[in-house]
Amino acid sequence: MLRHAKSAYPDGVADHERPLAPRGEREAALAGDWLRATLPSIDLVLCSTATRARQTLARSGIDAPVRYVDRLYGATPGMVLDEINGVPDEVTVLLVVGHEPTTSDVAIGLAGAEGTNADALEAISEKFPTSAIAVLEVAGPWADLELGGAALVDFHVPR
Repeated sequence: MLRHAKSAYPDGVADHERPLAPRGEREAALAGDWLRATLPSIDLVLCSTATRARQTLARSGIDAPVRYVDRLYGATPGMVLDEINGVPDEVTVLLVVGHEPTTSDVAIGLAGAEGTNADALEAISEKFPTSAIAVLEVAGPWADLELGGAALVDFHVPR
C-alpha cells in the first residue's frame, strides 16, 4: 500500500485535481526505486483517480497493469478492502495507491497474521507520511482477505 506523494495546493484547484509538489515528484520516484529493489514484480495496481495519486504512480516508474478506481478517492477502509477482494487470483503482488487516513486504517486493520512486524505497526499508527509504503503478505486468495488476515512485514518512508 502506497500513500500518494506530497501534493501542492494551487489556488482554485479542487482537491481531487491537486498535483504533486516538487518534493512529491522526487519522493514518488524514490518510492518506485524502493518497490522495485525490495519486492517481486508488481502484477496489478489499484490507483485512486485523484491527480496526485495518478502522478505518484507515474513518477514511481512502476510498470504494471493499472485499474484507476474512482472510489479509492475518499474511500472508507471497507471500500478499499472490497476492491482488494475483487482482485483476480493470478495476481500475486498488488499495489494500492491511495490516501490518508484510509491507507493507514487499511494497513493496520489487515495486519495481525503471524509474521506481523510490531515496529512497523507502531510506526504506521503514529504517522503514515506521504510516499510511505506498507508491505503486507497475504496467505490466501484476495477474495478471502479480511481484517487481521495479513502480515504487515515492512513499512518504508522514502526520503
